[in-house]
Amino acid sequence: MNIAINKETTLISVLSLIAIASGIDIMTDLTHGAPMQHIIKETMIVGIAIIAITYLIRGLRKQNREIMALKNALENTYPPKASAYILNARKKLSEVITQQFEDWKLTTSEREVGWLLLKGLSLKEIAAIRNTLEKTVRQQASAIYRKAELPGRHAFAAWFIEDLLG
Repeated sequence: MNIAINKETTLISVLSLIAIASGIDIMTDLTHGAPMQHIIKETMIVGIAIIAITYLIRGLRKQNREIMALKNALENTYPPKASAYILNARKKLSEVITQQFEDWKLTTSEREVGWLLLKGLSLKEIAAIRNTLEKTVRQQASAIYRKAELPGRHAFAAWFIEDLLG
Protein backbone atom coordinates (compact mmCIF):
# COMPACT_ATOMS: atom_id res chain seq x y z
CA MET A 1 0.00 0.00 0.00
CA ASN A 2 1.24 3.46 -0.83
CA ILE A 3 2.60 5.26 2.24
CA ALA A 4 1.20 8.60 1.05
CA ILE A 5 -2.22 7.07 0.55
CA ASN A 6 -2.05 5.57 4.05
CA LYS A 7 -1.27 8.99 5.54
CA GLU A 8 -4.07 10.63 3.61
CA THR A 9 -6.52 7.86 4.51
CA THR A 10 -5.57 8.22 8.17
CA LEU A 11 -6.06 11.98 7.95
CA ILE A 12 -9.48 11.47 6.34
CA SER A 13 -10.41 9.07 9.14
CA VAL A 14 -9.29 11.50 11.86
CA LEU A 15 -11.13 14.40 10.23
CA SER A 16 -14.24 12.22 9.90
CA LEU A 17 -14.10 11.37 13.59
CA ILE A 18 -13.71 15.06 14.42
CA ALA A 19 -16.70 15.94 12.24
CA ILE A 20 -18.84 13.18 13.76
CA ALA A 21 -17.84 13.98 17.34
CA SER A 22 -18.40 17.69 16.77
CA GLY A 23 -21.76 16.96 15.15
CA ILE A 24 -22.83 14.88 18.15
CA ASP A 25 -21.57 17.64 20.47
CA ILE A 26 -23.61 20.23 18.55
CA MET A 27 -26.75 18.10 18.95
CA THR A 28 -26.05 17.73 22.68
CA ASP A 29 -25.34 21.45 23.05
CA LEU A 30 -28.61 22.30 21.28
CA THR A 31 -30.60 20.12 23.69
CA HIS A 32 -28.84 21.62 26.71
CA GLY A 33 -29.23 25.25 25.63
CA ALA A 34 -25.58 26.07 24.90
CA PRO A 35 -24.81 29.62 23.73
CA MET A 36 -25.30 30.18 20.01
CA GLN A 37 -21.71 31.46 19.64
CA HIS A 38 -20.40 28.05 20.85
CA ILE A 39 -22.69 26.18 18.46
CA ILE A 40 -21.54 28.37 15.54
CA LYS A 41 -17.87 27.67 16.35
CA GLU A 42 -18.47 23.93 16.46
CA THR A 43 -20.48 24.09 13.23
CA MET A 44 -17.50 25.82 11.60
CA ILE A 45 -15.23 23.01 12.82
CA VAL A 46 -17.55 20.44 11.23
CA GLY A 47 -17.65 22.48 8.00
CA ILE A 48 -13.88 22.84 7.83
CA ALA A 49 -13.43 19.10 8.49
CA ILE A 50 -15.88 18.24 5.70
CA ILE A 51 -14.12 20.60 3.28
CA ALA A 52 -10.74 19.08 4.18
CA ILE A 53 -12.12 15.54 3.75
CA THR A 54 -13.52 16.45 0.33
CA TYR A 55 -10.20 18.00 -0.71
CA LEU A 56 -8.23 14.92 0.40
CA ILE A 57 -10.59 12.48 -1.31
CA ARG A 58 -10.37 14.43 -4.58
CA GLY A 59 -6.57 14.44 -4.29
CA LEU A 60 -6.50 10.67 -3.73
CA ARG A 61 -8.73 10.07 -6.73
CA LYS A 62 -6.57 12.30 -8.91
CA GLN A 63 -3.42 10.55 -7.69
CA ASN A 64 -4.93 7.12 -8.42
CA ARG A 65 -5.92 8.23 -11.94
CA GLU A 66 -2.39 9.52 -12.58
CA ILE A 67 -0.84 6.28 -11.33
CA MET A 68 -3.14 4.20 -13.54
CA ALA A 69 -2.35 6.40 -16.56
CA LEU A 70 1.36 6.01 -15.87
CA LYS A 71 1.04 2.22 -15.55
CA ASN A 72 -0.91 2.10 -18.82
CA ALA A 73 1.71 4.23 -20.54
CA LEU A 74 4.42 1.86 -19.32
CA GLU A 75 2.53 -1.15 -20.64
CA ASN A 76 2.33 0.50 -24.05
CA THR A 77 5.95 1.63 -24.21
CA TYR A 78 6.79 -0.13 -27.45
CA PRO A 79 5.00 0.54 -30.73
CA PRO A 80 2.99 -2.48 -31.86
CA LYS A 81 4.63 -2.78 -35.29
CA ALA A 82 8.32 -3.18 -34.58
CA SER A 83 10.42 -5.02 -37.12
CA ALA A 84 11.98 -8.38 -36.28
CA TYR A 85 15.40 -6.69 -36.23
CA ILE A 86 14.25 -4.14 -33.62
CA LEU A 87 12.55 -6.81 -31.52
CA ASN A 88 15.73 -8.91 -31.59
CA ALA A 89 17.87 -5.90 -30.62
CA ARG A 90 15.52 -5.11 -27.71
CA LYS A 91 15.70 -8.68 -26.53
CA LYS A 92 19.50 -8.69 -26.66
CA LEU A 93 19.71 -5.33 -24.84
CA SER A 94 17.30 -6.64 -22.22
CA GLU A 95 19.51 -9.68 -21.70
CA VAL A 96 22.61 -7.47 -21.39
CA ILE A 97 20.90 -5.22 -18.84
CA THR A 98 19.63 -8.21 -16.84
CA GLN A 99 23.10 -9.77 -16.81
CA GLN A 100 24.72 -6.50 -15.79
CA PHE A 101 22.23 -6.08 -12.94
CA GLU A 102 23.23 -9.57 -11.77
CA ASP A 103 26.94 -8.72 -12.08
CA TRP A 104 26.39 -5.60 -9.98
CA LYS A 105 24.54 -7.79 -7.45
CA LEU A 106 21.45 -5.57 -7.40
CA THR A 107 18.59 -6.61 -5.15
CA THR A 108 15.19 -7.38 -6.67
CA SER A 109 13.93 -3.92 -5.67
CA GLU A 110 17.01 -2.24 -7.10
CA ARG A 111 16.53 -4.13 -10.36
CA GLU A 112 12.93 -2.91 -10.60
CA VAL A 113 14.03 0.66 -9.91
CA GLY A 114 16.90 0.28 -12.40
CA TRP A 115 14.55 -0.77 -15.18
CA LEU A 116 12.19 2.13 -14.46
CA LEU A 117 15.12 4.58 -14.36
CA LEU A 118 16.26 3.31 -17.75
CA LYS A 119 12.72 3.85 -19.07
CA GLY A 120 13.08 7.50 -18.08
CA LEU A 121 10.66 7.70 -15.17
CA SER A 122 11.22 10.24 -12.41
CA LEU A 123 11.83 9.14 -8.83
CA LYS A 124 8.35 10.37 -7.94
CA GLU A 125 6.77 8.33 -10.74
CA ILE A 126 8.75 5.23 -9.72
CA ALA A 127 7.62 5.67 -6.12
CA ALA A 128 3.99 5.91 -7.23
CA ILE A 129 4.22 2.80 -9.41
CA ARG A 130 6.03 0.80 -6.74
CA ASN A 131 3.78 2.06 -3.92
CA THR A 132 6.68 3.33 -1.86
CA LEU A 133 8.15 6.61 -0.70
CA GLU A 134 10.18 8.76 -3.08
CA LYS A 135 12.93 8.76 -0.43
CA THR A 136 13.10 4.95 -0.64
CA VAL A 137 13.42 5.07 -4.43
CA ARG A 138 16.15 7.72 -4.12
CA GLN A 139 18.07 5.47 -1.71
CA GLN A 140 17.66 2.48 -4.03
CA ALA A 141 18.85 4.54 -7.01
CA SER A 142 21.88 5.67 -5.01
CA ALA A 143 22.63 2.05 -4.12
CA ILE A 144 22.47 1.15 -7.82
CA TYR A 145 24.90 3.93 -8.77
CA ARG A 146 27.25 2.97 -5.92
CA LYS A 147 27.25 -0.74 -6.87
CA ALA A 148 27.76 0.16 -10.52
CA GLU A 149 30.50 2.65 -9.58
CA LEU A 150 28.75 5.35 -11.59
CA PRO A 151 28.25 8.98 -10.60
CA GLY A 152 24.51 9.17 -11.26
CA ARG A 153 21.45 8.60 -13.39
CA HIS A 154 22.83 9.87 -16.70
CA ALA A 155 25.98 7.80 -16.42
CA PHE A 156 23.82 4.79 -15.50
CA ALA A 157 21.72 5.10 -18.67
CA ALA A 158 24.74 5.93 -20.80
CA TRP A 159 26.55 2.83 -19.54
CA PHE A 160 24.12 0.66 -21.50
CA ILE A 161 23.79 2.71 -24.70
CA GLU A 162 27.12 4.50 -25.11
CA ASP A 163 28.75 1.79 -27.25
CA LEU A 164 25.58 1.35 -29.32
CA LEU A 165 25.75 4.98 -30.41
CA GLY A 166 29.50 4.71 -31.14
